[in-house]
Parts: sequence; structure tokens; C-alpha cells
Amino acid sequence: MLEIKKIDEINTLSALKEQYFASANSALDGMWHVGFVGMSQHFGFYENQQLVGYCCINDDAYVLQFYMLKGYEARARELFTLIAQGNSGIIGELKGAFVSTAETAYLSLCLDCSSNFSVNAFMYQYAANQAKSHPKLLSLTKAGDDHLASFVAFAAENIGAPEQWLQSYYSNLIQRQELWGYWRDGQLLASGECRLFDQWQTEFVDLGMIVAKSERGQGLAARMLTTLARSAIERGLLPICSTEVNNIAAQKAIERAGLSSSQRIIQFEFG
Repeated sequence: MLEIKKIDEINTLSALKEQYFASANSALDGMWHVGFVGMSQHFGFYENQQLVGYCCINDDAYVLQFYMLKGYEARARELFTLIAQGNSGIIGELKGAFVSTAETAYLSLCLDCSSNFSVNAFMYQYAANQAKSHPKLLSLTKAGDDHLASFVAFAAENIGAPEQWLQSYYSNLIQRQELWGYWRDGQLLASGECRLFDQWQTEFVDLGMIVAKSERGQGLAARMLTTLARSAIERGLLPICSTEVNNIAAQKAIERAGLSSSQRIIQFEFG
């Protein structure tokens, strides 16, 4: 009988996480698997005190990752069904799951347990031969500590993110030298992120950007992404990114910058 225990120290799962990323058939989205997963509760699956798998659940009661060692496929289906049906006293009731099409084993389990699902986001990778145009590059400024307040205010105004979260998020990006800005006449008009991976997928870089509402529809997003992608490629890194399924403008900008999508993030609902 498998035992489920809360995991308070994520490093306990390092070996399993490495295998999880290695089992994917494409790069996994960085914001999901570093940002959202890092803020979620992890649970370990034990057999005779040996750690054989894990899952993580976000604050909204959605599964974000699920993995078990090879040889446990039948047990994985049984355990996932139990969890999805809310029959685990340790985990409790769940609403659903988010999973990408690159995570085939986890995706199959979700399909077994739910008939209600929708595409949440498109996942992109750089493919130079897919570029539809060659937008002019921007002159970007690397963000420093003195820029923090400007980036927080900019993102709060243009995407409505909470300032407390932005303060921590951007402070971390600045310390890691992963945040850039496009300024004109002293005004921040676009922000760009090149987020590196510390343990897994270290050959990739995860791109992100925000354009001021007043500047949208003028090609600035494509220019920002093209500039970030070119910089990453020059460092020997392969750019990836994602965007919501209903964000048509972002999809067009991403494709103009030379990234294409063959993978999706799927949202499943249980019950």
C-alpha cells in the first residue's frame, strides 16, 4: 500500500524531478514548472519508506505535476484516480489539473479521470525557419535595483498584477540579471524577461514580456521578443515561451519573433 506524505523540503524530490523533466517529450513551460510549482504544496508517494513518486497541488486545488518511477505505471493510475476523486485524506478534495501535452504519462492519467477539459495556453519553442519577418531589434537596458519601483508600477498598470507579488518577483529577476526594459524619453514602454533554469532544461531560456497599453498594436511586442531571442541564441540557449489561448495579439508577436507552437497546456476539471 502506497503512503502519501506532505513534503516540506522540495530538495527531497530532486532525483524524481530530474527524471520527470527527462521524461517530457519537449521543454516544459518555465513559469508553470518553476514559478507556480515552486509555490505549491508537494506530496511524496512512499512504498516501504522508499520515495517512488510525487505530485504537487496549487492553492486553487489543481494538480500541477504528477510522477511515479518506471515500473509503477499500474499503481500510478490507481493512485491518480484515488486522488482525482478526492479520496485521499492527506490531499483532500481537488478541482482538476493542469498538464502539458509534453507530459504524456501525466496527460494520459488526466484523460482517464476527466472528460471535461480545455486548452489553457500554447507553448512555443524557437524555430528560425518559422520566422515570418525580421522585426528591428530594440536597444534594451538591463534592470538594476534602482529600476524596481518602475517595473512594479509598470506591470501593475498594464497587466493588473498585485504589487506585493510583483515586488518579490521583479526583485528576484533583477538579482539574477534576467530583467530588461525598453525606455523612450525616460518612460518604460516594455519589459522583457530571459529566465534561466538552474537545474533542469538548462539549455533553454524562458522568455516573457509586457508592452504598455498605449504602445500595443505597433509591433513593439514582436521587436522585444526578437531582441530577447537573439540575445539568448547568441549565448547558446534555445528560447521558449507560452501565452494564453485567447491572447491572439501575443501569439502573432511570438510567431513573428521566430517561435512556433506544437504543444499545449490543458486544463482538466474533475468531478
